[in-house]
Formats: sequence, C-alpha cells, structure tokens
Amino acid sequence: MDRPSQLESPGPRPKANHQGIKYKVPEPAKCFFINHLSTLSLIYRKFMPLSSSFNACLLQKMCMGKKCFDTVIISDLHLGSEVSRARDALEFLQTVKFRRLVLLGDIFADLNFRRLTKEHWKFLGYIRKLSNPKHEVEVVWVEGNHDHGLTEVMSHLVGIPVYQEYAWDYDGKRHLAIHGHQFDSFIVNNVLLSRVGQFIYLGLQKIDSKSKRFARYLDRLNTRWLRLSAQVGQGALSYAKTGKAERIFCGHTHAPLQMERDGVEYYNSGAWVNLRCSYITVDKEGVTIHEYLPEPTDNRDTGEERVAVAAEPPGVAFPAGLSADAVYEGLPG
Repeated sequence: MDRPSQLESPGPRPKANHQGIKYKVPEPAKCFFINHLSTLSLIYRKFMPLSSSFNACLLQKMCMGKKCFDTVIISDLHLGSEVSRARDALEFLQTVKFRRLVLLGDIFADLNFRRLTKEHWKFLGYIRKLSNPKHEVEVVWVEGNHDHGLTEVMSHLVGIPVYQEYAWDYDGKRHLAIHGHQFDSFIVNNVLLSRVGQFIYLGLQKIDSKSKRFARYLDRLNTRWLRLSAQVGQGALSYAKTGKAERIFCGHTHAPLQMERDGVEYYNSGAWVNLRCSYITVDKEGVTIHEYLPEPTDNRDTGEERVAVAAEPPGVAFPAGLSADAVYEGLPG
C-alpha cells in the first residue's frame, strides 16, 4: 500500500460531534467567525449587562409582589427638580405591598409648583389614591427642610397628614421617623445661605447635561464635604436615646446608611435623585435598606413638559469620615 508522502498536507483534521461521527468545519463558517469575532464580542458585552439587569429587576419585582411589608420608607424625591426620579418611585410603589408608607421629607424641591412635570403630578396622584381608606394603607408625610411651609397645602393637596416627626410601635420596638435636617448644623445655623445655595443648585440642573452628571456630583460632594452622614447619624442616635426609641429613621443626607450605638439602631433611607435610589422596609425579619433596580432601558420623554398647578388636578389618580460602627453606606450615584 502506498503511504502518503510526508511533504503532502494532510488537510484539515476531521472533528467528531456528540454522536462520534467525523465531520469537517466548513471553511465559510470558520471565516465568518474569524472575520466577525470582534463584532460578536461587542454584541456580547453590550447585551449581557442588559440581560443581567433585566433579570435582577424581574427578580426584585417577583419578590416584592409576593411579600407584604409593615412599613416602607422613602425620602428626598425633590419633586420639581431636574434630578428627581419620580417615575421610578411611582413604579416602585406600584410593585410593592405594604401597610404603612412613610414619606420621610424633602418630597418637594421647593415651593414653586410650576417646576412640577407630568411625572411629578402622577406620583402625587398615586399618593392621594393610596391615602383612600379603602386601600387600608396608612400614608404619613414627615416634613423636611425643603418641604417647610407646605404642611397645610399638602394635607389638602394629597389628603395625608404631615408631621415634624412620626413615631409608631411595631414588633415590640419603638420606631421614630424624622427627616434629619434638625441634626445638620450648617442648615440650622445658615438658613438664608442654604436657601440661596438651593436656588443656585436648581438653576445649575437646568443647564446641566441630560444625565445631570455634574449636578449629582455636586450633591455627593456637598454630603461628603459637610460630613453629613456621620453628623446626622450621630445626632439622630442621641435624639432617639432621649425619646426612648429603639429605631430611628432619617433622610436628608441622600446617602443610605445603617449605624448602631448603645442598643439604638439608625437607618438612613438615601434619596430618589441619584442614579442609584434606595428605600427601607420594616417587617418581622427586621429593617433592610434596599437599592431600587429600574428597568434596564429608559424610555422616558426627555422633553418633559412643565405644567401649571391647575393643569393637572391633584385629586385625580393617574394610571468620608464615618464612625467605626457604620455598617452600610450606599454606593455613590
């Protein structure tokens, strides 16, 4: 038998499939994968994060939809500002079940209702709908420094009571909710300067880019520069001790945080103005700070229309320096 010469090329080696049958990889298919390898890699990198985000979002909705919490706490929505995540907050409230909702201050950016968009009015409409006794949900509004002066207006506009601080008992523990600006020495000692800074900050949001990256950076910088997280946390823990509360909840700093001292627990609910929003749940399993996972794609209208107060009747319900005992702080937005 003639043997093939060593100089002759044996050609492509046959491969075996799962049934053990020999086959050859077609040359056109090999060329396609080689030539389009970079394109396929790009597609993989683009779509895998979206898929992971979508799966996490879906899992979050499934878990929240099945479980009923005693209390849900959100704060610092700043309706009327360009950075408000009102649409996401509304979607969140529509997917979670609870017996009590605490709006922990700074739900508005200021007293100028002309700044409110349709999305902002939809959120307020849903809050009014929740306050209807037939839903058997207690809705509580705790006044923040940006909400100051809205107590009488809000009780009529949304149909819920507004408090300086709110206390309730659950699972054998005394719970206390207070916005937290009371423990911010800069706000307390510089009321006029704070209002001027607020006016300038709202103006900067208008001229910032679509993502509001610079405005959100300034917000985080302000929190870190004033060391608000540690200051408000320590002040709240001391205040809770005098009021004999085992748990105290604040907002104001825009940074979610958990601390404990001398048997008293402190929780900060974060904010709904950053790229990463957070909220607090209270149930038999304890207190948990969550990060809200929005839909992976954002289809909101970039040209949201500002509407006059009378244009959307509110009565219609529309379809770092931390102490060592700091346990958790949310990721920067």
